[in-house]
Amino acid sequence: MKIGVSTFITDQGIGPVPLGIALEERSFDSLFIAEHTHIPADRRSPYPGGGELPEIYYRTLDPFVSLTAIGVVTERLLLGTGIALIPERDPIVTAKEVASLDLVSGGRVIFGIGVGWNREEMRNHGTDPATRGRLTDERLLAMRELWTAERAEFHGEFVNFDPVYAWPKPVQRPHPPIYVGGGEGAFRRVARLGDAWLANSVPPDELGPQIERLRALADREVPVTVYAAPDAPEQIEGYLRLGVERVLFYLPTMPERETLKHLDRLAELAARYR
Repeated sequence: MKIGVSTFITDQGIGPVPLGIALEERSFDSLFIAEHTHIPADRRSPYPGGGELPEIYYRTLDPFVSLTAIGVVTERLLLGTGIALIPERDPIVTAKEVASLDLVSGGRVIFGIGVGWNREEMRNHGTDPATRGRLTDERLLAMRELWTAERAEFHGEFVNFDPVYAWPKPVQRPHPPIYVGGGEGAFRRVARLGDAWLANSVPPDELGPQIERLRALADREVPVTVYAAPDAPEQIEGYLRLGVERVLFYLPTMPERETLKHLDRLAELAARYR
């Protein structure tokens, strides 16, 4: 089983460069980083984790800037978005960002995507929360066209452009793998548009039946990565028994010294399961 890390990179914690170097030195497989462009001060959408929204949500660095900095100082570490909020992103610009990062990193991008939960945040981007699922699907289809066609063209309900030239193309063909985040409501998106399911901190006893339902819907073996997985041996062993492809230990956002100590402990644990 592959083992990586998921975290929020902010202006208050360890920087992208020392984090990337530390992860590769400790033989972690991948890094997935969260994205929020901002958090509206007047917010009615409840925080999914319950209670007050942690400060890290509105202090995140841009994921593609952070991952580019990390890609330059690493050679093997996979660079993942966990997750990129597609309802808040222009598909033409995002397609170029993903392809550019894939090019400069030598084909190490994993494009983790989702529809988001913060309705006020997406409204500030001009998105109607009621249609964000259909919007996400169209934008993904448009991005796939931009990555794979010499003269890309798309006409849909939300995305519309006549033939265009858009380069660079990704190193990975036909495009970087798309990991779809979300619960069971995202399963149809996984089946239709995804290369893997990015399950958010689901314990093994709940994950097993969900995997069965997803694979029945998709009619194929869908790889599963668990985001923000607990660093408890009994949980990790449960994921192993389920055939989970990858677990991403959650790394709290801390200053560099504390982060490196925490990574040392996680690396010792990860070594038991590689």
